Amino acid sequence: MNNLHAMETLLSLLVGLGLSAACGFRVFVPLLVLSIAGYSGQVQFAKGFEWLASEPALIAFSVATLLEIAGYYIPVVDNFLDSIATPAAVVAGTLVTASMVTNVSPFLQWSLAAVAGGGIAGVVQATTVITRGASTAFTAGLGNPVVATIELGSSVASSIMAFFAPGLVLLGVFSLLGVAVFVASRRRNRKPATIPPFPVA
Repeated sequence: MNNLHAMETLLSLLVGLGLSAACGFRVFVPLLVLSIAGYSGQVQFAKGFEWLASEPALIAFSVATLLEIAGYYIPVVDNFLDSIATPAAVVAGTLVTASMVTNVSPFLQWSLAAVAGGGIAGVVQATTVITRGASTAFTAGLGNPVVATIELGSSVASSIMAFFAPGLVLLGVFSLLGVAVFVASRRRNRKPATIPPFPVA
């Protein structure tokens, strides 16, 4: 029975981490998906998080999701959202992970939620901020709607897949982070072009 509880705890943690990663792309999309799953009876929350399945929570997350999605398609507003999204993503990642982890002590529950859930959400969000900054610099902001669409799609897909293949979501996120680190290191190590000196007469 202990082995069964351990497997359930591990699976619920993986689901929570998958949702936390999705929070890095969009803060409220995973919360909305989680609320819908709870409201329809598909998910059992940890003790104290039953409110996530309530109608008020479902309505609040729906409105917040729509506003967040719209905001990222408005110039200037998207940069403002980026400035507050990282701490918000960490909080959301911590919340969704804590809501899924069961059969453990509250101390371990919140430790896993804060370190693992909040950590992965913050790292993913930081990567999106860097990507948006690069898009703004190289396209004068014209490419930001494309970036916003990709981020939204990633958040929706990750949120849904977290319930069916959480390991795959985490693998995809870590692969994405690996690519981002590789590209950043290549740019940092790239030597600036030098202009040959003019011949002296």
